[in-house]
Amino acid sequence: MNLNIKILLITVLFSTSCDTGKLTPLADTPSGLKEISAIEKTTTSNTLWVIEDAGNSNHLYGLDTKVKISKDLEIENVQNVDWEDLTSDSFGNIYIGDFGNNNKKRENFAIYKVTNPDKANSTAKAEVISFKLPKKMKSEDFESFFLHNDSFYIFSKKNKDVKLFKVPNTIGDHVAEFISEMKLEGKNTKVTSADISDDGETVVLLNHTRLWKLTNFESDDFFTGNTEAIDFEHNSQKEGVNLINESTVLITDEKTKHEGGKLYTFNIE
Repeated sequence: MNLNIKILLITVLFSTSCDTGKLTPLADTPSGLKEISAIEKTTTSNTLWVIEDAGNSNHLYGLDTKVKISKDLEIENVQNVDWEDLTSDSFGNIYIGDFGNNNKKRENFAIYKVTNPDKANSTAKAEVISFKLPKKMKSEDFESFFLHNDSFYIFSKKNKDVKLFKVPNTIGDHVAEFISEMKLEGKNTKVTSADISDDGETVVLLNHTRLWKLTNFESDDFFTGNTEAIDFEHNSQKEGVNLINESTVLITDEKTKHEGGKLYTFNIE
């Protein structure tokens, strides 16, 4: 990455400066990470944390402002069944959502807490928060979640209808609470990543071709307010979104033969 792109990324991380409505490539993601499924920046450092999904190793990677791997942590006590999204808390702890379920046969899902990954060397152990769906509910595929008011909010990945579940941020076994369901308009409506603003006023849901911005909702039923669909006019396998300030998101997509494998910025104002 050249110096101008590095400066642009640093500017994005610390300001709201961005061209409204444009999906802007900032840099290529590391060539060895072809299936990045999430991106998360904590409030305690400038590191961009990423993971890969099913079929890849149980490693958590930290990227520096050059978008190079600066930290490679093996999470040694858990497996990567299907890692799909990342979130974090105000203390800099990272949470890995192991809840991908393409064949809809999975009954047990997990969230792994990695404490202070910035301070770890090459390995780390995770604490496990596990959950099942309520009785009589069919198995769902999940690729997106975030942490808000010490609970995880998890969104199903399904065409047209998206379900919202809630799981407490407490180590141990849980039954997820079903909150509500919303129908998304248009084609290709599967949600692949999600995030919430620091003030809790804005939720973003990611898809390959668009982003949904949810605002003016009641309590933690994020589907009760306004829903705005914002098209990218760009089609790639976008898997990771992170709201780094009230108007700007970072987005990653997976690498294919002819496209993807990039870090983008996008203005949602």
